[in-house]
Amino acid sequence: MNKDKTNTTPQYRSEQDSMGEVQIPADALYGPQTQRAINNFTLSDLRLPRSFIRALGLVKKACAAANSELGLLDETMAKAIQQAASEVAKGKHDSAFAVDVFQTGSGTSSNMNANEVIAKLASAKLKLAVHPNNHVNMGQSSNDVIPTCIHVSASLAIAEQLLPNLAHLMLTLEQKGQRHADTVKTGRTHLMDAMPITLKQELDGWAAQLQHNAARIGHNLHDLQHLAIGGTAVGSGINTHPQFGKEVAEQLQLLSGQAFTISDDYFAVISSQDSAVAMSGELKTLAVSLMKISNDLRWMNSGPLSGLAEITLPELQPGSSIMPGKINPVIPEAVAMACAQVIGNDSTITVAGQSGNFQLNVMLPVIAYNLLQSIELLSNAMRALADQAVSGFNVNHEKLSANLSSNPILVTALNEKIGYDLGAAIAKRAYQEQRPVIDVAEEMTDYSREVLSQLLDPKKLTCAKK
Repeated sequence: MNKDKTNTTPQYRSEQDSMGEVQIPADALYGPQTQRAINNFTLSDLRLPRSFIRALGLVKKACAAANSELGLLDETMAKAIQQAASEVAKGKHDSAFAVDVFQTGSGTSSNMNANEVIAKLASAKLKLAVHPNNHVNMGQSSNDVIPTCIHVSASLAIAEQLLPNLAHLMLTLEQKGQRHADTVKTGRTHLMDAMPITLKQELDGWAAQLQHNAARIGHNLHDLQHLAIGGTAVGSGINTHPQFGKEVAEQLQLLSGQAFTISDDYFAVISSQDSAVAMSGELKTLAVSLMKISNDLRWMNSGPLSGLAEITLPELQPGSSIMPGKINPVIPEAVAMACAQVIGNDSTITVAGQSGNFQLNVMLPVIAYNLLQSIELLSNAMRALADQAVSGFNVNHEKLSANLSSNPILVTALNEKIGYDLGAAIAKRAYQEQRPVIDVAEEMTDYSREVLSQLLDPKKLTCAKK
């Protein structure tokens, strides 16, 4: 009779660190310090994002290369560490990065997570012991590695995702505007009828907002490219080569194509996160701009019968579980919610940024998480707004023309001819009697209809005098 074989494969392994023995899942790539962090930090299910793990891999790869160049690390071991770090950067071992965002404020647990994973991978390749602290973390401290990774990850995400998607949305708005350069509509201030504008002018205004955001973000990106690496524990550079930071920055330039350099004052960039706070502020401003644009699109699309109904956004999905045929402006709504999250993230980063107690900021992981989430949300939101809302909306020309013809505020164009008081009387009468302003002006002034037609031509009123 056959008996079931008992699975004798051990589920856990024992490892030692400076505090004693730790039980670790047998197949885990990480070591005891990571396991302690997993045990200790159970505040959420949030983890540092892929973009941050990528930066950790790139920084560790650059550090190994720098130590090899400086003659501090055996070339064979350095290459094994670089290969392992490259795998981490490429996302091959993301499941091994399991530490909660809400951990030790320096991010030491995440730094050691990377050191242990890379050491284990490199050891397997070399068939000898690569030490996570002595070798992978050589010349480094969590206190300069984690701030460096914040800057590297945010810089790459902004350069590779946010700015290209920002440019894409601007181009989409400009192209849409070009197709409607002669489409005149009622302008609105205080949500009330105002002087006419072209649809191109409206869309160009949005594009200009975004261009201003791009310029501000680009300016602050230069600050993010200044790195803390080389400052080690407190900014003094203890236990590292004087040229280590500079060499790491140069290696990161080669790996990423970004103009990374070392900070001109390590004490400042380790004790504070001012550059991240400043960039978060610029991201918040971009979120405010996108929320304004999204809400304008929602208003312009409102209706289809009882609202403005100036445009019709693409119909993407049923809008109600109870009202058949209802279609809602879902993309602008989703974008507005993403913007609200970014604005909230900025508040978190602001609080975290002031938590630089003496020589170290102690809220680094939450800064990293929120800053990178803001970049990702805005990047995706701009792509969606461009491709699923702006590029596909249709203009309701008849509705625009009808609104224009009955807009009493056109009488503003007569101010220089008839004065404000008579103009106000004409506008009020036109509104009360629901008549075109030109008809009332013809009755209440000495100007002929031909002259009034010239003076009140909405298209001409969209062009400011030079």
